[in-house]
Amino acid sequence: MTYIYDDGGRAEAGYKGKTGDCVTRAIAIATGKTYQEVYDLVNRAGKEERVKAGKKRSSARTGVKRKSVRDLLADLGAEWVPTMAIGSGCRVHLKAEELPKGRIIASLSGHIVAVIDGVIRDTYDPSRGGTRCVYGYWIIKEGKE
Repeated sequence: MTYIYDDGGRAEAGYKGKTGDCVTRAIAIATGKTYQEVYDLVNRAGKEERVKAGKKRSSARTGVKRKSVRDLLADLGAEWVPTMAIGSGCRVHLKAEELPKGRIIASLSGHIVAVIDGVIRDTYDPSRGGTRCVYGYWIIKEGKE
């Protein structure tokens, strides 16, 4: 699968260093929104989360809870397509021929990545040579930017 380095506009927004912002990057890349706009959306969603004692809220820099990702992408008009169920085993891999064309955000183990027309757009290639399992993906509808 083809890979293109893309930080989603992070450097352009003035952010430096390494961090766990894959959700923010992937949403910015797939939707065409600015990194800063998505960063603010993610942090706003984190402030609305109910958290148990000792637990952290979602953060655009350090990670986003699964429910917040799901809610945020639904608000942006994205459609979730599950590709794996409990006990089903891996049926879809991070390969161009196993994913639909268009703008998607793929959910992997511990990572989320933007894929546009079969091309991975991220700060590194998470495909593991086409063996990385995709748990599901969000289809980004055109015109919902």
